Formats: sequence, structure tokens, C-alpha cells
Amino acid sequence: MPVLFVLIPIAILVVAVVGYLGLRRHGESPVAAEGWQPTQESFRDPSTGRIMRVCIDPMNGSRHYVPEQPPP
Repeated sequence: MPVLFVLIPIAILVVAVVGYLGLRRHGESPVAAEGWQPTQESFRDPSTGRIMRVCIDPMNGSRHYVPEQPPP
């Protein structure tokens, strides 16, 4: 029984960390969708250090943040 008091919090912690790492931030996309228009606006994401490009979806005006690809 005392083992459960140790294993259950560890299992909860592992699930929480895996879930957190799998989440994207609001508006972030791995690639730009067809029809999105890139803007001149970009910024460095302070938590990852990646350069992010702002794209606009002309269908609804929503903003999306797409990582800039490094130059070849």
C-alpha cells in the first residue's frame, strides 16, 4: 500500500509532463496552410528561440505563427 503513495504521484507527473510537451501554443502551426498569407512581421519565440513568421488566413482574418525555416 505505501508503494501506491509513491507510484501514483510519479505517474501523474509523467502524464502531465508528456501532455505539456505535446501541446502547441495558441495559433502556432508547424507549416503554413494553403492560402495563408505571410506578413512582414516576425519575432523570436522567447521560450524556444525559434524565429516565427506571422501569417494571416484571409478567409477569417486569424493570425498563425509558423517557424521560419533556416536558409539552406
